[in-house]
Amino acid sequence: MKVKIVIPIYNDWHSAFKLFEEIDNLKIDENFEISIIVVNDSSNHDRPNDEMNFDNIRSIKVLNMKKNQGHARCIATGLKYIFDKEEFDYVIPMDGDGEDRPEEIKDFLNQIKNTNGITVVGERIKRSESLLFKVCYQMHKLITFTFTGKLIKFGNFTCLPKTVVEKMVNEKATWNSFSGSLSKIEKNFIKIPSVRGVRYFGPSKMSFASLIKHSLSIISVFKKTFLIRSALFIIIYILLIKSNASIITSVPLILLLIAVYTVSNLALRENIEQFKSSLSQIKNIEQIK
Repeated sequence: MKVKIVIPIYNDWHSAFKLFEEIDNLKIDENFEISIIVVNDSSNHDRPNDEMNFDNIRSIKVLNMKKNQGHARCIATGLKYIFDKEEFDYVIPMDGDGEDRPEEIKDFLNQIKNTNGITVVGERIKRSESLLFKVCYQMHKLITFTFTGKLIKFGNFTCLPKTVVEKMVNEKATWNSFSGSLSKIEKNFIKIPSVRGVRYFGPSKMSFASLIKHSLSIISVFKKTFLIRSALFIIIYILLIKSNASIITSVPLILLLIAVYTVSNLALRENIEQFKSSLSQIKNIEQIK
C-alpha cells in the first residue's frame, strides 16, 4: 500500500529533518511504501542542504508555496496535490515538529491492515503543555461540544483512505479547519490513543490566541448549529438574569456576541474556488529524496 505523509512546514527545518530521520528509522512492514510531501508555507529561513541517505522513505517532495497561507490551508493544499497528482492508498497529515510522534505512524498502519477503508484518528490522551494550557484545551473541547454537538478529540494527525481524501478535497470547510471538516463529512472513525509529543527544537508555536482561533475555526464549520444554540443560550440567559442584570452578569453575553461575530468572519474563509485553485499557488516542487 502506498502511504503519503503530508507535513506543513514554516521555517522549522531542523525539526522536519529530525522527523524524516525518525520516520526512516521505523521498522515498517515492507507492504507499505512510505513517501513524504512537505508543504513549505513560504518559509523565510533557508532549508539545510545536508545530504539525506534515507533507506526506508521512498521519496520526499517539497511543495514551495508562493505565499504564507497558514497550517490548515497547507494541509488542504497537500491533500489536493496528492489526490490530483499522486498514486496513493492512504494519507497521513502530521505536524513536522515532533508533537505528532512518528512512532504512532506504525499504530495507524497496523489498524489499516485489518480495516476496509475506515479513517483512523489519533485521539489525544496526554498532552505535554503547561497545566494552564491543558485546562484551556479542555474548555475548548467543552465549548465546541456545547455549541456544535461535536466532541472532537483529534487534530490533523490521522490516517485517511483515498475515498475520504476525495471527500475532503471537495469540501469547502477543509480550506478552513481540517478536524472540523473531517468531523463534518465522516461519522465512522477508528480511534487510537495518541500522546502529544515534545517539540524537537524550540518552544511550542500554539499560543492561547492560536488555540482560540483554532477552536472558533472548528465551530465555524458548524456555524448554523452554533448560531441556533447561541440564540437559545442568549434567550435563556437573559430570562435567568433579568432581575439581577449588571455589568458583571452581562459579560457572558458580550463574550458570546464577540464569538458569534468572529465565527461568522472565520466561516467566510471556506472558499471552495480558492481551494480548487490552490495548486496554482505552488511556486515550484523540489524532489529532495
